[in-house]
Amino acid sequence: VQLVESGGGSVQAGGSLRLSCAASGFSFNSGGMGWFREVLGKERELVSHILTNGAVIYGDSVKGRFTISQDDDKNMLYLQMNNLKTEDTAVYYCAAEDYYSGSWWLWGQGTQVTVSS
Repeated sequence: VQLVESGGGSVQAGGSLRLSCAASGFSFNSGGMGWFREVLGKERELVSHILTNGAVIYGDSVKGRFTISQDDDKNMLYLQMNNLKTEDTAVYYCAAEDYYSGSWWLWGQGTQVTVSS
């Protein structure tokens, strides 16, 4: 049972990156899926969340710039990040949400995104 992120890297401000998260060992669409990010010394922040009913939530700081999507056939979660800003620099994690409790029960190892000016 695991989540493995990929696609992080370094990019200049205004650029784009696409993060991927491969899920294995569990029923991918049994609960919600989400992307979080963390900066050293700050609390982990919700970036985007796909709920079990298909609704999508974005953090205020990424609305209009980031797009979350998932491919149930491939057990993949994606985060398309456009018009990146220096403040988007963080470690990005994907996570799986338990359908019944709503808690985030499985986390990936994280992928670093660095945006330079």
